[in-house]
Amino acid sequence: MALFTKEFDIDPNDPMSYGQASSSLKKTLKQLGLPSDTIKRTAIAMYEAEINTIIHGGGGSGSVVIEDDSILIIFEDQGPGIPDIELAMQEGYSTASSEIREMGFGAGLGLPNIKKNSNNLDIESVPDKGTKVTIRIDL
Repeated sequence: MALFTKEFDIDPNDPMSYGQASSSLKKTLKQLGLPSDTIKRTAIAMYEAEINTIIHGGGGSGSVVIEDDSILIIFEDQGPGIPDIELAMQEGYSTASSEIREMGFGAGLGLPNIKKNSNNLDIESVPDKGTKVTIRIDL
C-alpha cells in the first residue's frame, strides 16, 4: 500500500525550477522520519534523474511512490533516447551541450550516481522515442 504518491511535470524551459521535484521529495522524506542516509541517497538519485530528464530528454514527467518497504521513482521523456546505455553508465561520459555544461550540469555523473545511490536502476530507452528510468530504493 502506498504511503505517498506524487507526480511531477519536468519543464526544461525554467532553469529556476531545476531540482524542485527532488527538493520537494527530500522534505517529504524528512517529514516521514526516514533515516538520513535513505533521504540522502534518494535525494541524490532523484536529482540526477530529474536533471537528466531536463538536459538530455528535453523535459518530461516524474512520479514517486513511497511504500512500506521501498521508494519507487520513475522519470520518462520523449527525447532522443540513449543509444548506448552501457557507455552512458560510465563516469564522465556525457552528451550534454556546452551551454548546459556552462550552467554546471552535464558532467557525466548522473546515471553512475543514480546507480550508486539506489538498490535497483532500470533504464528503457528507444532512439528517437525517449527514455524511462525506474529507480528503487529499499527502506
